[in-house]
Amino acid sequence: MFYPAKLTKEDNGYTVTFRDIPEAITCGDDLQDALSMAQDALITSMDFYFEDHRKVPLPSKAKRGEHLIELPASIFAKVLLLNEMVDQNISNVELAKRINVKPQEVQRIVNLNHTTKIDTISNALSALGKHLELSVA
Repeated sequence: MFYPAKLTKEDNGYTVTFRDIPEAITCGDDLQDALSMAQDALITSMDFYFEDHRKVPLPSKAKRGEHLIELPASIFAKVLLLNEMVDQNISNVELAKRINVKPQEVQRIVNLNHTTKIDTISNALSALGKHLELSVA
């Protein structure tokens, strides 16, 4: 999944902002540095949504002049799970009951810093009546 980012040339480099994720702001000394920092800022900003149990805005279409910054698939799958949990008003405890694990396991599943198998995320989504689809573009 790719989020559009606006890079603004400044006196000492570039500032990077995201329309869809206003919490993600960063800068870089040059274009390559700014693009590298942009992905880090995007990933880091996802923590705010997970901590607050808030739905993450999905990326909009890029406008002219914007750069597309990739959100890794492993994180995007967790974003989709969080969004579905928020939509259905499902807590970690309730999801744990539905997939027959301890609540601590669900805390790890929705922790962006914890590596989670894609099958585990898919199983959690199935417990919410959804299924994860992967495709190659």
